[in-house]
Parts: sequence; C-alpha cells; structure tokens
Amino acid sequence: MNVVDSSGWLEYFADGQNASKFAEPLSDPDTLIVPSVSIYEVFKVLLRESGEQAALQAAGAMQRGHVADLTPQRALTAAALSLRHSIPMADSIILAAAQEHDAVLWTQDDDFKGLKNVNYFPKK
Repeated sequence: MNVVDSSGWLEYFADGQNASKFAEPLSDPDTLIVPSVSIYEVFKVLLRESGEQAALQAAGAMQRGHVADLTPQRALTAAALSLRHSIPMADSIILAAAQEHDAVLWTQDDDFKGLKNVNYFPKK
C-alpha cells in the first residue's frame, strides 16, 4: 500500500521536477490510500493557484484511491505522532493513515525526512 502526501500530489499535478518520483504509487489506485486531509490541502492550493476546474479535476483523481477519512482513532494516533515527531496536524494525520495501512509514505516534505517507511525526495 502507498500514501502520497499533499506535496507529492501537488508536484505530480504541476509536472514538477520530482513528478516522476510519484508516478509509480499514483498509477495504481488499488494500492493507494488517500487521507481526506490531503484532498483538502491539494484542493485548496489548486483552487487558489489554478482555479476551480483544475482543483475539481485533482480532487476527482485523488478519490480514485481508497480515501481514508479522519476517524476518532486516527485522530488520536495522529495527535501522538504529531507530538512524537514534532510535525504539523495535517502531516500527522497523513502519517497516521500510512501507518494504519502499513503503507509506504511518498513525499518531498522535510517533516517526514528520516521516518520509517517513508520515501523522501528533496525538492529540487
């Protein structure tokens, strides 16, 4: 299973320099876990920067994977992870979803650098 964090989705949709790094996990929706907070973050950025149509298309593409909603248990796990790793709320929710599904987390967000089961690609 795979989780691509919001920075990876945005890089992929923008066809940035690291886009190819995220193509592999994004190409198989059957093994893709998409935390609902990632849909929020990506939609917000694309709505602001690219307009409603692009944001809606991205949100639709993201929902092809298995959407992981914020359950009470995931919220508690995320809070503990946030404190343990000193990471922001959204990142901790994404990490909690990845850990819950024994998934590899794909990212270019420095907050995840060095964590277990994380494929981290520095921004170019």
